[in-house]
Amino acid sequence: MEHLIPIEISEAITTIVSRAAPGAITSFTAAHGGCINHGGTIHTTNGDFFLKWNEASRLNGMFESEARGLQLLRATRAIHVPEVVSTGHTGKYQYLLLENIAAESQRGDYWETLGRQLAKLHRSQHSHYGLDHNNYIGSIPQSNEPLSSWREFFQNRRLKPLLDLAIRKGLAPSRWNERFELLFKRFDGLLPEEPASLVHGDLWQGNVIVNTLGAPCLIDPAVYYGHREVDLAMTKLFGDFDRSFYAAYNEEYPLLPGSAERFEIYNLYPLLVHLLLFGATYVAPIQSTLEVVLSR
Repeated sequence: MEHLIPIEISEAITTIVSRAAPGAITSFTAAHGGCINHGGTIHTTNGDFFLKWNEASRLNGMFESEARGLQLLRATRAIHVPEVVSTGHTGKYQYLLLENIAAESQRGDYWETLGRQLAKLHRSQHSHYGLDHNNYIGSIPQSNEPLSSWREFFQNRRLKPLLDLAIRKGLAPSRWNERFELLFKRFDGLLPEEPASLVHGDLWQGNVIVNTLGAPCLIDPAVYYGHREVDLAMTKLFGDFDRSFYAAYNEEYPLLPGSAERFEIYNLYPLLVHLLLFGATYVAPIQSTLEVVLSR
């Protein structure tokens, strides 16, 4: 119900949806499963929208950066991404108002379409790795300060900051410093350089939804220009996507040889994110991945 939405946000949204014609909120359907933000479908006399909010002091700038990421993805015209209606601050809260996606059943070529569309997205490229602003992955701040080397970027903007934070918080053993340093020394031989592609950055199944046409739609990005294999790697971390997705992607934009082994390296980053968010359960998978990669 509407009373679940803080009054400050309710008033701001009423103003926004009344820009073209007088409007009012009629009801609110809370979404399930979110562990970082509040959110759900807000029903108004001028249509339905998806609303997310949290306390601005806790995750400063989160929704501004998410809005910019969504707009970057939309600008490629590669795949459906919800339109950003508005974002802002009111009282102690920040909010993001989006196009509402009313999901239908997957159409028959859903996974093949996703593979081809992701490949098209990855054709959007840049001269440097990173982005012109920082953002978040989950609730973890993500530094996107640009670098010209992918190996250096992945080491110093992705793995090392989270490793240092995990050790400081007592979530990871200090001996991991040595193990990761051994891994970093091998990056020249392990990680190929490719043009920096626009990546979703957090591409697991929960961040791909079905739109009203039964086609894929991307949500909750952590975008930057990086190596495109990080997106493919993430699709395998919590259960593979359908095999037709990978076949279609490779037809459209073939991966370099040895990608499966590199996926394990790239997934150290989301595993470190999960270690910081959810704790000790993720120590063993990180340790196991490190030992497997270092034993080769």
